[in-house]
Amino acid sequence: MEACVQETRDLLSIFTDDEILNTRPMTDPTMIIAMKFLGKLEIGMSQIMPGSAPSVMQQIIQLSLLHGMSPVSPIGFVHLGSYMAKLGDISEGYRYVKLSRSLLDKVGSRDSAGEVISIGTQVRAYVEPLQATLEYHNEGFAAAMSSGDVIQAALNLTLICSTSLFAAANLQITLDKCVQTDKFLYERKMVIFMIQNKCLHHSMFKLIGTDENPKDFSEEEVKILATNNSVMTSYYFQKAFISFTFRMYDDSKHFSEKYLDCIANTWANLLFAHSYHAFYMGLISFWLARKSGDEQQWHERGKRSKLALKKWAESSHWTFENKWYLLEAEELYCNNNFDRAKLYYEKAISSAKDHKFVHEEALAYELAAYFYLELGDAEKAMEYFLLAHEKYHEWGAIGKCNSLFKFVESRFTPSSASG
Repeated sequence: MEACVQETRDLLSIFTDDEILNTRPMTDPTMIIAMKFLGKLEIGMSQIMPGSAPSVMQQIIQLSLLHGMSPVSPIGFVHLGSYMAKLGDISEGYRYVKLSRSLLDKVGSRDSAGEVISIGTQVRAYVEPLQATLEYHNEGFAAAMSSGDVIQAALNLTLICSTSLFAAANLQITLDKCVQTDKFLYERKMVIFMIQNKCLHHSMFKLIGTDENPKDFSEEEVKILATNNSVMTSYYFQKAFISFTFRMYDDSKHFSEKYLDCIANTWANLLFAHSYHAFYMGLISFWLARKSGDEQQWHERGKRSKLALKKWAESSHWTFENKWYLLEAEELYCNNNFDRAKLYYEKAISSAKDHKFVHEEALAYELAAYFYLELGDAEKAMEYFLLAHEKYHEWGAIGKCNSLFKFVESRFTPSSASG
């Protein structure tokens, strides 16, 4: 992947953005048909054969520069931006994502708009405030439906659901969106997307605390789960996320290990979910490092996650600063550097509040409370548990509130809470 992306960057290095935008239109009928084929191939291969997908992107861009821009050309540029960002160059990736949007207007066709918006928005979320990017996916869904691109319509809808969860949208409203999305996917028999959306359903039902449960996986869905690494990764992440959220140590360890076993051969594109995976795997890793016998291995995993979030915070302090601070606090806790850990827990709480991530404000309060409880400061721990409960309730996570209340009730007596 790296070599293919670098070759394409080198090819484009002699062109300015204006020169690319003003490239002549493609007129050769054979080339236009070839480009349509490559456009269809790109999105499928990015999930099924991620290692080969960049070569399709490269061919789209090469043909565009040699024979002119076609309605498919923006697809090549948006995937290039996504691959660049996945490899660590968020700034250049963002540049080519914006260029692909401008190309949509230049080629005079919106046929590829659904894909350009769905893939591009996931990169934009690493630069722009996360909450602001939700509307882009609504635009992408409308564009995809207008052009008859049902796959991209489904992808935009699925990404709206997952991004809404990450962006701290009210849980009940997010669940309602997921239910509507499920209906859309079921009617069109889009099984892979259905599985991923169902994984979200399980998590949201648990957080909200409803007695309702999503339907079990069908036989077909179970087969896909067993063979599709991208779907499997989503499944195990949601399991690990919920296990950690509800402080189920053994399940957190089990599902994190399952997640790590299948993460290698997944989507070639950068998705916002990758950052959330890194964030929660980092938190879980530092927790396991304090509790398990494999302290060094888990500590190193947590440190890698922390460094990834720190780098992403350089491109968007709005979205990633609080996450980096919280991972920093958890590592300092692991290293017994308690004074600096206190400082970073406070920074994580303040940043989450300033940037409207109420669920992560709750999480920072909760983890700081466990930290203070371990230090023997029961009064501070109780204060922060109550603040965490308040913020989880504000998010709509009543199931989590009930779980936290039971824990606090079991650990605190009037005498311990008062001193």
